[in-house]
Amino acid sequence: MISLEDCIALCGLTKEEVAAIAEHEHVPEIVAAALAKYLLERKRGAVIVRDMIIDDVRQAQANGDRARTQELLHVLHHFLRDHPEARL
Repeated sequence: MISLEDCIALCGLTKEEVAAIAEHEHVPEIVAAALAKYLLERKRGAVIVRDMIIDDVRQAQANGDRARTQELLHVLHHFLRDHPEARL
């Protein structure tokens, strides 16, 4: 049987990046991993993922959750390092 870790490894993102997508889309991480795989194969998919993470950062800021904001900023930094096509 294929595990969540296998799906995350196959999608091209880290566990934290997949968790950010899951949080943004309000879906389980396994679904977020499949969505990530689909998006990263599309022309502007990395930009969509970037925008999801940015939305999560803004939501954490709006909630006053400094720790979560910091975590998500690290996730965003890592994502942009690995996916330069998503940079502004």
